[in-house]
Amino acid sequence: MEQNYYQPQQPQQAPFAKPDSNLVWGILTTILCCIPFGIVSIVMASKVDPLWFAGRYQEACEAARSARNWALAAAITGVVIILIYVIYVIYVASQVADAASYGYSDYYYY
Repeated sequence: MEQNYYQPQQPQQAPFAKPDSNLVWGILTTILCCIPFGIVSIVMASKVDPLWFAGRYQEACEAARSARNWALAAAITGVVIILIYVIYVIYVASQVADAASYGYSDYYYY
């Protein structure tokens, strides 16, 4: 009679080191730059550890890469929006200064 015992399998070794989840970058870009893209970055970063510990190493690396890309998109979007705002403020300030130089501020109200 042959006995069939359950043999526990050895845990599979990771082929490389666990990738950085980029969660900090996601949080910072959410607070400082662009909320929608930052939230997507946080969601993707939160998937890295569970996927890694489940043995789904390739998916964990893809989630980490995606989190980094979304954080980068949020940072770039935030910088572009800030630059547009600064250009707008400079434009408005120059228009106000130009209007003041023509004497429009010399009106007297009775």
